[in-house]
Amino acid sequence: MTSSVPGSVDPARLQDVLDGRWAHIRRAARTELAGDRFTAVYGETGEQARERVTRLLGELPADLGVTLAFPTEYGGSFDPGGAVVAGEMLAHLDLSLLVKAGVQWGLFGGAVMALGTRRHHDAYLRDIMAADLLGCFAMTETGHGSDVQQLRTTCTYYPRTETFDLHTPHEAARKDYIGNAARDGRMAVVFAQLVTPSGRHGVHAWLVPIRDADGRPMPGVTIGDAGPKAGLLGVDNGRLTFDHVTVPREMLLDRYGQVAPDGTYTSPIRNDTRRFFTMVGTLVRGRVTIGGAASSAVKNALTIAIRYGDTRRQFTAPDRDREVALNDYLAHQRKLLPALATTYALHFAQEELVATLHGVQTAEGPVDDHRQRELESRAAALKAAQTWHATRTIQMCREACGGAGYLAENRLPALKADTDVFTTFEGDNTVLLQLVAKGLLTGYRDAFGSLDGWGRAAFVADQVREMVLERTAARSLVERLVNAVPGRDEQVALTDRGWHLKMVEDRERHVLDGVIRRLRRGAATKKDRPFDIFNDVQDHVVKAAEAHIDRVVLEAFVAGVERATDPAARALLSRMCDLYALSTIEADRGWFLEHGRLTPARSKAVTAVINDLLQELRPHLRTLVDAFAIPDAWLNCAILREEPARQEAMAAHDDAVRSADATATDLEIVPAQ
Repeated sequence: MTSSVPGSVDPARLQDVLDGRWAHIRRAARTELAGDRFTAVYGETGEQARERVTRLLGELPADLGVTLAFPTEYGGSFDPGGAVVAGEMLAHLDLSLLVKAGVQWGLFGGAVMALGTRRHHDAYLRDIMAADLLGCFAMTETGHGSDVQQLRTTCTYYPRTETFDLHTPHEAARKDYIGNAARDGRMAVVFAQLVTPSGRHGVHAWLVPIRDADGRPMPGVTIGDAGPKAGLLGVDNGRLTFDHVTVPREMLLDRYGQVAPDGTYTSPIRNDTRRFFTMVGTLVRGRVTIGGAASSAVKNALTIAIRYGDTRRQFTAPDRDREVALNDYLAHQRKLLPALATTYALHFAQEELVATLHGVQTAEGPVDDHRQRELESRAAALKAAQTWHATRTIQMCREACGGAGYLAENRLPALKADTDVFTTFEGDNTVLLQLVAKGLLTGYRDAFGSLDGWGRAAFVADQVREMVLERTAARSLVERLVNAVPGRDEQVALTDRGWHLKMVEDRERHVLDGVIRRLRRGAATKKDRPFDIFNDVQDHVVKAAEAHIDRVVLEAFVAGVERATDPAARALLSRMCDLYALSTIEADRGWFLEHGRLTPARSKAVTAVINDLLQELRPHLRTLVDAFAIPDAWLNCAILREEPARQEAMAAHDDAVRSADATATDLEIVPAQ
């Protein structure tokens, strides 16, 4: 049984755990970005927002994301994990600025660094880092977003001129939704199908000037604005079309594929599919950053809603002489606390992911293929979980603040609008879940992403089980806790950590085994139709990925609790972990009941224990959000600035009511019936 929470917990002790490995970057951000200089502005036009965000991009401190991921020889710190954390901090202030910075240094600069070679680095990296050369990442096309391997833009090499011909063959091949394209970009990393005299070689990337020094489109380049958007007004998303644009041979970013002057193509990776996924895998940091930014937005929203709910009062109770605070209502707690527990869980999962990313991208020698695939799968899984959680939770916080939550001055509408697209870019979430499940099922085969083999009956469930339980930070602890749980027929305390872990682990294994069985059955009847085999089990595949995410996130939370050295902070985190685990089980109680993992009585008991936890955690609501250590200026919320005045007014009102009641009693006034 988990120990109860002490009466008072210092939020600074919780903050120490949350700040984690890159605490120095979080502290520096709170200091160097203090005040409202970099916060979002309400009521701007699109052009005003773009002008402001572009100006601020050049004013960001170099040690807070600008240089962190770049090599030391170009003035960087070569700290990719730190760069992600810096992005998470920037997301607290203005998501447009975060996305603009991500396009410039994460996508554009990151592609030049990861896909280019020394000559590209020497020529461009310093200007990119200084924001003297603003650029775009031109991958997505109008007709192909998720299926990037099938892009239609072509780049054809001609040995006679030693140049490429970059061309958009039809409207569906237009580069679309491209950040920095509509207004500011001078160059673009353009992804297209490479064609040489010997044939096609799959998707590669080129550095292509799109505007001249005066900002005019280059010959053959047509630039358009993507138009008004729901949010992210400060990001100039645009469209690019290329009409037989001549590109010099040396502008091919050729780390993974080289074209000789005579047109001979060579690559260290012979398989086109594997080469493609190796290339895009080097850019995984953008996906990790977007997930972290979504979590930052959720922390902002929950802080606003919880602080507001502590001072906003509605209705009186018979035994109270003042109206009841919103946060004292069970229905309100049911909204806020499970969402807050999930936010904590995802925070620890993100920290573990960032550490993995850092380890992979700073490792010396050849990249470990298995670690890279594991990183990509985990990044896809968490990005989906974090961005969907943001969409649900920010809307819930908006409702929890009533009409005040709908006012732009209270930040929540902007958070909702700016994060809504996060479920779509850097990978559509539903597609990402299928990528996660394919990784689980295939064991990260060399032809990653291909449908080849889905119909084969060569899946071995025991092998999959071993592979799917890849190591997390708490894996050894998890195994001890799970092994200590008695058999299924014996009652275990609903707050037993081993029982929580066993439930989500058992569900993941069972669901994955079910997918394998259905694929085998499909292979027996549709062996010549691999698409139909997979499509018929797509719902089950998504369920397997979701079950996998739940298990990974819970294990990360367990590891986070273990890192807490302060006893009071550890006890509070442990109760939040209880709430997250039980809320996860409650949310899928139908599955657990259908598959005999819960009895009806025990299912009802889960809800009762959750309600008890909510009451226990209610006094700590403010502490739990204060531990995020988000400066008030960053929250940029009018109802929080009004908080002291509202508390004072409510206290004066309560005093007046008590005084009136006392006078009425003295006069023996009997209220009319």
